[in-house]
Amino acid sequence: MAKAKAGPERDLYDAYIARLPWRVDLKEIEIKKDLAVDVRKAREGEALLAAVPPGARLVALDERGRTETSEAFAARLGRWRDDGVRTVAFVIGGADGLDETVRKKADFVLSFGALTWPHMLVRAMLAEQVYRAQSILAGHPYHRS
Repeated sequence: MAKAKAGPERDLYDAYIARLPWRVDLKEIEIKKDLAVDVRKAREGEALLAAVPPGARLVALDERGRTETSEAFAARLGRWRDDGVRTVAFVIGGADGLDETVRKKADFVLSFGALTWPHMLVRAMLAEQVYRAQSILAGHPYHRS
């Protein structure tokens, strides 16, 4: 997973996160790049799963996941909130994708489409969609359908 470097993608991520009414923690996992792909993916998967707080719902971002409308995504987060879920962990894999163990443990596997997106842009897109979901659930006019 790429480090969140300064730049327009990070600024966009920060702008949406700042709008949310709750705390967001960004944890970055770095695995040695000189390892074989399957070993690197497995180690990254272990590290990602270890970083997920106990009791959190796990959403894995993966091109093989399901696409949802913003309304459906908001409804999913709203159901979890109403069920007493206090933490949702979103994981984005490295350049080679997520290890299958992460996908299997995920409560939901989300895709932003079949295209390949840079990690820093995925972070910004995810932050915007979480903010949009919060706006939908609050009845705020940010989202117009």
